[in-house]
Amino acid sequence: MAEQTTLNEEFLDTLEAEEASTIERCLTFKAGDLILYISTRHVIEIINNYSITNLPLVPPYIKGIINLRGQVLPVVDIQMRMGKAEAECGSDTCIIVLDIDSVSLGIIVDSVRQVIDIDLQDVRPIPLKRQQKLLDGMVTMEDGSVFMSVDCQALAKAQY
Repeated sequence: MAEQTTLNEEFLDTLEAEEASTIERCLTFKAGDLILYISTRHVIEIINNYSITNLPLVPPYIKGIINLRGQVLPVVDIQMRMGKAEAECGSDTCIIVLDIDSVSLGIIVDSVRQVIDIDLQDVRPIPLKRQQKLLDGMVTMEDGSVFMSVDCQALAKAQY
């Protein structure tokens, strides 16, 4: 009987571990009228004071480059990358530095909100995905707000 109890406990522990693996820690931020999120495993840091060096002959959504402790990073205006108007710089505007599959870059966002846990089982596909290549899912929060997931691989594979 003790062996049966041990097997049941192991089964329950396995189920709990599987459920826990669907929870992703994510950084939420505002870009225009959207609330977006990205896994914290891609986030290196958030910087507020920065000087962007403009580059010639790059797409308009690439605002330039920054020198971050000797590492040169391209900086992308995520709103423009999604086909929206250029981000307006305000007091909360910042750059989120990301590392996606060994590709480092910064994205300009209006403001950083908070770090939350998102159950990946609650994430739904975005309708009309063909028109929006940088967003790959959405989740409705308990308060009714909708957060959109940034497709990190699409962001990192963009032609700079």
